[in-house]
Amino acid sequence: MDSISPPVVLVGVGDTRASAEALRWAAGEAWRRNARLQVVRCWEAEFTAPYAGQDRRQADGTQPAAARESLAGLLTQVFGEQPPGWVIPELRRGVPDRVLAGLSAEADLLVLGSAGRGGLDDQARPIGPVIRGCLSRAQCPVVVVSTGTKGPRLRPPSPLSRVPAVASKWD
Repeated sequence: MDSISPPVVLVGVGDTRASAEALRWAAGEAWRRNARLQVVRCWEAEFTAPYAGQDRRQADGTQPAAARESLAGLLTQVFGEQPPGWVIPELRRGVPDRVLAGLSAEADLLVLGSAGRGGLDDQARPIGPVIRGCLSRAQCPVVVVSTGTKGPRLRPPSPLSRVPAVASKWD
């Protein structure tokens, strides 16, 4: 018996207001598509020179904890105390554009946030390295949501509260 995976909307988030807007937009899109929402927060270890003191080397241990706290705060801000079951939060170590481009191979859509307002004046603002890297290497369509975007908002998660992990195909 073959199985069909439900669609996946992948959203990359960080510590910005644009990340919250991208997460809201992606959640609305996932809800409409009856898809799982994969929320990825990346963190990178700081470079430490071999001659740096011991206290400098120990700072690396706080980065995953800070990223975890940041992700939890963002999920609470967007979904409240308990995110729906179709939301899959993940922490990943690595360069964000590379991590997200790699994960895009299994996704149906990649959503990113940008601080731009989406108007003509944004042409003077260059896009950041994460968006640029994802646009050039992603293996699925990419949507860039700006902080001024009036996009879809979440509705009550009635049908998606029971999204199956794997849907079966008939024989």
